[in-house]
Amino acid sequence: MDSNSRKKAIFKVTILGSLGNAVLLVAKFFAGVLGNSGAMIADAVHSLSDFITDIIVFIFIRISSKPGDKDHHYGHGKFETLATVIIGLILFIVGIRLMQSSGMTIYKAIKGTPVPQPNVLAFIVAIASVIIKYYMFVVTLKEGKKQHSPALIANAWHHNSDALSSIGAAIGIGGAILLGDKWTILDPIAAVVVSVLIMKIAVELMFSNLEILLEKSLPKEVEDKIVDIACSFNGVSDVHKLYTRMLGTAYAIEMHVGMDGRRSLKDTHDQATQIENALREHFGPHTHIVIHVEPMK
Repeated sequence: MDSNSRKKAIFKVTILGSLGNAVLLVAKFFAGVLGNSGAMIADAVHSLSDFITDIIVFIFIRISSKPGDKDHHYGHGKFETLATVIIGLILFIVGIRLMQSSGMTIYKAIKGTPVPQPNVLAFIVAIASVIIKYYMFVVTLKEGKKQHSPALIANAWHHNSDALSSIGAAIGIGGAILLGDKWTILDPIAAVVVSVLIMKIAVELMFSNLEILLEKSLPKEVEDKIVDIACSFNGVSDVHKLYTRMLGTAYAIEMHVGMDGRRSLKDTHDQATQIENALREHFGPHTHIVIHVEPMK
């Protein structure tokens, strides 16, 4: 799939998610206010962060899909990686804020301040949010893996964290409704548990993509496969000085290949081209490859 088709596919699923987030944001806010649910209002804030990350995906995917230019010879792929780190950071901040607000509510409840009892409206919206957000998670994650888009995959997990947040809200609201005033504290307790899950996902997203920004080498099994492909050609006696990294969603491969020094320049060049073609066939057409041929005795 070319970069333009990839961008359109990512935009399509992101637009679907952003429309869903906008509807849920409004529904959760009114359900939280009218339904006397602090957890639902906090969940509305989480949906707002989802909507913001959709905007980030729109901006950075548009930038990352641009071809290389005089200022970015290797293209703009790492803008998408940067977007993923930003999404993870937003998720982490949302998790902290949810934990702080819910923890304060629990503290006040222990000191004697009653927690308002939510009503059925908040519970219905929470259940609806779980269903809608999980559907958005599945669709976005599937498309993110298909397009090899870390930003879209990160956004999918943001949808999932919102679904988890809504599950926590539903448990707390439902428990408070069914068990009565003495159990209204279940609402903020559930929110604290969900905030921990949100922060865990955020940290995983940030660290995995920071490694890409910091030029971490590709996994050993990938490098071993690169060597196997190069050495599968007759006349290739050695592969060394192998350097690998990620350029956004594409692999970058640089290596020295030993060949018979008695062969003509054209023969060695043709075989190096064949190796490049084989690597791109296996790892994708946008793989960046530099092969330095060394004459061997």
